Amino acid sequence: MSKFNRMHLVVLDSVGIGAAPDANDFVNAGVPDGASDTLGHISKSVGLNVPNMAKLGLGNIPRETPLKTVPAESNPTGYATKLQEVSLGKDTMTGHWEIMGLNITEPFDTFWNGFPEEILTKIEEFSGRKVIREANKPYSGTAVIEDFGPRQMETGELIIYTSADPVLQIAAHEDIIPLDELYRICEYARSITLERPALLGRIIARPYVGEPGNFTRTSNRRDLAVSPFAPTVLDKLNEAGIDTYAVGKINDIFNGAGINHDMGHNKSNSHGIDNLIKAMTSENFKHGFSFTNLVDFDALYGHRRDPHGYRDCLHEFDQRLPEIIAAMREDDLLMITADHGNDPTYAGTDHTREYIPFLAYSPSFKGNGLIPVGHFSDISATIAENFGVDKAMIGESFLDKLI
Repeated sequence: MSKFNRMHLVVLDSVGIGAAPDANDFVNAGVPDGASDTLGHISKSVGLNVPNMAKLGLGNIPRETPLKTVPAESNPTGYATKLQEVSLGKDTMTGHWEIMGLNITEPFDTFWNGFPEEILTKIEEFSGRKVIREANKPYSGTAVIEDFGPRQMETGELIIYTSADPVLQIAAHEDIIPLDELYRICEYARSITLERPALLGRIIARPYVGEPGNFTRTSNRRDLAVSPFAPTVLDKLNEAGIDTYAVGKINDIFNGAGINHDMGHNKSNSHGIDNLIKAMTSENFKHGFSFTNLVDFDALYGHRRDPHGYRDCLHEFDQRLPEIIAAMREDDLLMITADHGNDPTYAGTDHTREYIPFLAYSPSFKGNGLIPVGHFSDISATIAENFGVDKAMIGESFLDKLI
């Protein structure tokens, strides 16, 4: 019998809590990540008011410098710790895959100087459209359509760009390149980037609408990922006939592997929380695991280096946390974590190599406090032990600490 009948994991995408021990091995615009601290620098520079996460123990997580505006609780309602990444990477897929028990020993390929001519030529030959060469480099998604959207509207060329992540992104105005055509081109790009020297984690369709000077990306984004190279705990649960619910881009990140209920893409963090609560309150979800990604922290504010917007986004999540808790059943467990850092006060626009926070709450808790510092994969091992399935490659369960 499961200790917790249902477990809900919410990933606050990029909400790191301080540089990892190996952070200096990773760079951001030529600057080592060793001084990065997403939550710490937001709290210090623009203030942070998250009383509901603080009540669970966010301010109690061990740090060299306490979070400036998030006080420690003398009697928190949950358990807290921070977790370190083992895998070689600081991207979304690496973080999520490790959270589900995999160890990524060879990072995906990134293209700081743009994609090789061979890839662009193949896409041109398949699509019958030219590629704008000047956009072929790491680029802000909003800046690239501002810079090249007018040209695309005139010529019908493809805007292909990348980022610090191992991704190839294709931006297309929905009135110029219809969604079906964009998706078809992205599927082809996926087929030619499945092995080195161009093993990419994701191909991302980035549709937008509007006029020059007023372009807006739409919610018709589509991510085409590679499948995990080994079974994750999601696969173990699915094989055991246990419900697995995906909210947001989780289904894309795992290419559907191990997921038997997909709640769809999020239009925003708030919409994602709505979808999570819809799953939690469904009469059909009696036993199992839900996995939610809330991406706005990263996509809208981290990469754009906007600490005020990032702070406000954290405030919005914290204000809705009581609604999530209200949807829980007595024997549910809620876990809140992240997948990497993205310090909006730091150099460049890349992710940062950081610890991630971990908060746990259940209405059934009799105790509270700190869990020993562990690793991302410990989350998956805890889930596996709770549901009586084998763990994946790595991870040590802390289920016995949650009492």
